[in-house]
Amino acid sequence: MIPPPSEAVTAFLHACSPADCTDFMEKMNLFAALLYEANKSFNLTAIQPEVFWSKHVADSLSPAFAMPDYFRNPKRICDLGCGAGFPSLVLAAAFPHCTFTPVDSTRKKIDFVSAAAEKLGLRNLKAVHARGNELERKAPFRHAYDSVTARAVAPAEILIREGAGFLNGMGRLLVYRTPQQYAEERMFLEKNRKIRFETTDVFSLPDNAGTRLFLLIGVTPSKA
Repeated sequence: MIPPPSEAVTAFLHACSPADCTDFMEKMNLFAALLYEANKSFNLTAIQPEVFWSKHVADSLSPAFAMPDYFRNPKRICDLGCGAGFPSLVLAAAFPHCTFTPVDSTRKKIDFVSAAAEKLGLRNLKAVHARGNELERKAPFRHAYDSVTARAVAPAEILIREGAGFLNGMGRLLVYRTPQQYAEERMFLEKNRKIRFETTDVFSLPDNAGTRLFLLIGVTPSKA
């Protein structure tokens, strides 16, 4: 059993407005049980159970805190380098009207995400075992998504190169960043004439779990 979420985390999750917060939190409790049981035999996370709610759940869900209207309408979302399902499993549980395609090149991680999604009853998520830079070139994935999420995956330059092919004409990369990470990448982003980008305001995660902002990067679609 993991400790229950703190008052600060609970308030943060409510501010993110999942459709049914009670159901969402029940799913996250089950997700935690599945995660830490599987973690005994395969390294899925280094985050301890005591901070599961703040560093995994609240962080994964934080796009809805930074951009309250972002998930208001249905979206097709690819989670590039999904790992153990952060943020895709969390977002899929919170926003059942959106569809999610977690992608990872490690078979055991995809097997875990698929099994967890089935046990959580997430019919809006289908995980794919593949390399992102190969999958983005193939139907039905190429230019098929409104958003590509990336959390603790790679520098923006690599994400643009390997994730742009997933985006439809109006789609954007949704990149989790700390202010320091953004500062390190800002010059590259400003000089790249093939992209358009903006950032959210900086905000704090509950329980002193860190500060965040989001990079939203649009890329000129390839004609290929």
